[in-house]
Amino acid sequence: MKKKLINSSQKGFMIAGGIITAAMLILIIVSIFYTPFDPTYMDAENILAGPSLKHFMGTDNMGRDIFSRVMEGSRTTLLIAAGTVAFGTVFGTAIGAFCGYFGGMIDEILMRIIDALFAFPSILLALVFVSLFGTGKYNVIIALGVAFIPSYARIVRSEFIKEKNMDYVAMAKLWGVSDIRIMAVHILPNISTVLVSSIMIGFNNAVLAEAGLSFLGIGVQPPDASLGMMLSDAGQYIFSSPFYVLDPGCVLVLLILGFSLLGEGLGRER
Repeated sequence: MKKKLINSSQKGFMIAGGIITAAMLILIIVSIFYTPFDPTYMDAENILAGPSLKHFMGTDNMGRDIFSRVMEGSRTTLLIAAGTVAFGTVFGTAIGAFCGYFGGMIDEILMRIIDALFAFPSILLALVFVSLFGTGKYNVIIALGVAFIPSYARIVRSEFIKEKNMDYVAMAKLWGVSDIRIMAVHILPNISTVLVSSIMIGFNNAVLAEAGLSFLGIGVQPPDASLGMMLSDAGQYIFSSPFYVLDPGCVLVLLILGFSLLGEGLGRER
């Protein structure tokens, strides 16, 4: 009975997360080909206009259509989050797999470096990197990606240490399978559930980190739009034009919520 309840709960998380995520992805994909207005077009006669049939979410402090900018901003935020997670996952998985499987002195050295990086908040590391190399979408991706490497490296290393002593690994060695093939073909698929769940969590952290950097003005720069930058611009109008803050804020929450529920569902499967 208990197992049934867990499976039902897991299925509920997956369905809810899938619906929200699919809706957000459809909005983002549509924005590649179509937006109701040019996100950069400024209409001086419609500054901070409330929601209407013409402007579904109203206009911002420069007369730009908020819905169009939310569509573009969601795409930018998703691109940066996806790039960040991909960068951190690839390098973190490679380091963690090598250290966990082979161990030894190189493992000690690399993990001490990873521990040193892990001691600093990822947003702080990203701030240092962006301050040194400049702002912009691609610098933010690299900065956050580097900051995310330690968490993935530690997770993968821990899983590889457990898996390398399993019978199927010993059998593969007896058959003369190379270490690289054992790591990539035999062990990595067996830790995929843990890794995918970690990627979902990492995606949410990346969205929040990007929003934080853009909110501070050192992330995405104009004329590009991002949800964090829109929240920063809307801050001073929170009381006079609350829709200006609520629109990008709600979209940001939905983006995070969808992947959080998917990650929770996958986590319960473990």
